[in-house]
Amino acid sequence: MELKSKLYLVNEQGEKFMGIGVLWLLEEIARCSSLRKAALVLGISYSKAYGMIENLEKGLDMKMLERKRGGSSREGATLTKAAERFIGIYRTFHLEAKERLEAPYERLVEAMKSVAEEDDEHKKL
Repeated sequence: MELKSKLYLVNEQGEKFMGIGVLWLLEEIARCSSLRKAALVLGISYSKAYGMIENLEKGLDMKMLERKRGGSSREGATLTKAAERFIGIYRTFHLEAKERLEAPYERLVEAMKSVAEEDDEHKKL
């Protein structure tokens, strides 16, 4: 048995706007300087990636990308200073939150071992 968890930031309506996938997208945009290229690397459509960034910007009420003219010049997009800082802040939050789940999970595992040992009728399936 192992613990799996997913963390999301949601808006007032309970709609997700930030999770690990959006973090990966931001990090890839930082590497590629292009929303389209980042989407391609992550295996998602451009419209999906665009929507993810749009939802993030609405959820945080701040601009995350400096969008440049596309077309034949394909100048791409770069992260704003706020987005660069947000990546570090969110990455730290995500790691700390996951680490804090380890101790309660270990207590759960130990408690279940105790239950199994005390239960005379316990049978393995």
